[in-house]
Amino acid sequence: MGEGTYHLVTLGCPKNQVDSDKLAGTLAADGMASTDSPAEADLIVVNTCAFIADARQESVDTVLALADLRRDGARLVVTGCMAERYGDELATALPEVDSVAGFGVPVVLGRRPDGPSGNGPPLPSFDLLNLPRPASARPWAYVKIAEGCDRACGFCAIPTFRGPQRSRSVESILDEVDALDVREVVLVAQDLAAYGRDQGAGEKAIVPLVEAVAGRVDRVRLLYLYPSDLNDRLVETICATDVPYFDLSLQHVSPPLMRRMRRWGDGARFLERINHIRSVEPDAAFRSNFIVGYPGETEEDHDALLDFVAAADLDWCGFFAYSEEEGTYATTLDGGVDPSLAAERLHELGEMQDRITAARRDALIGRQVSVLVDEPGVGRTHREAPEIDGIVTVPSDLPTGRFADLTVTGAIGPDLAAA
Repeated sequence: MGEGTYHLVTLGCPKNQVDSDKLAGTLAADGMASTDSPAEADLIVVNTCAFIADARQESVDTVLALADLRRDGARLVVTGCMAERYGDELATALPEVDSVAGFGVPVVLGRRPDGPSGNGPPLPSFDLLNLPRPASARPWAYVKIAEGCDRACGFCAIPTFRGPQRSRSVESILDEVDALDVREVVLVAQDLAAYGRDQGAGEKAIVPLVEAVAGRVDRVRLLYLYPSDLNDRLVETICATDVPYFDLSLQHVSPPLMRRMRRWGDGARFLERINHIRSVEPDAAFRSNFIVGYPGETEEDHDALLDFVAAADLDWCGFFAYSEEEGTYATTLDGGVDPSLAAERLHELGEMQDRITAARRDALIGRQVSVLVDEPGVGRTHREAPEIDGIVTVPSDLPTGRFADLTVTGAIGPDLAAA
């Protein structure tokens, strides 16, 4: 497309944000400038999410809203997970869109397929995973270390459109870390601890990578750890980075339901691991996510999850209603849970966790903490992942991108105040 302006909207998870950063780099290399106003852009790009039904609806609503805002002659391009998963179907369903560009298709060249099979000449492609990125405008950045997933969780369709796991080389990751020029790096992947297995590096390949990244930045944080892969060496490595933050993908705790989910583990094993980590590092922070209303979930299963949430005393938890995903094992199961009952269970769990989070935050009042200032008046300790957890309000005169040793003076829900 050459010179002009673009407006890029990112939906979904941090991994999508990384993809958007790399897309922005390609657009800048083409001579395009970013604009915050979609009404003034020559090119509008929507990086979509297709993880669950609500995310897909948000993506469609966003596309339609931007279609109404764009000026005459501007192009609207849809990319990301929905573009990859639905392709031609999406192009047909959204006539407002000028082109649908799946993974690795340049958004400036993406086009609407000529009919259901796409009869035009093949488009040039690029390796989105390993594209360079510009320096971050923030003192922290996500770094995606692998794409895809080799697991077969009953509820998840991601492997069908993200493909099998494909790990990046250590060298390319470290080059990206250096180029970003940040104080904190947040490593992300669909299955983070499995990094390197597809390269024959074995299950401990994540450890030397974390150590190498930690040697280049002040903080390294890991998101999305499968619990069966959280071995002692990885726990020790994470604690040694001074960011003892454990984001564990648990999903549920009831043994019968875990088997139906095709997942490893149960509440007793998870509690044992969490308690072990706390014995190693009392200041460890924990986050997890759980699915509510999965086919076959009984009252006993729900009670088991309530008991676990109370006993685990995690800093952060997300609870999500089960979303039926085409092509997944879960769609073959009986025992569907009524949506109204699932909503009741979600509410009960959410209220419980809100109380737990508030109590854990209150317990920090009077403690000295090291805060990375993300922007004027806002920072984070090791306990808060960016854009996901609470924040720490700090004096507005503290410089962005610097660390400050402060004392927690108050807590309001998930957020802290420090001075």
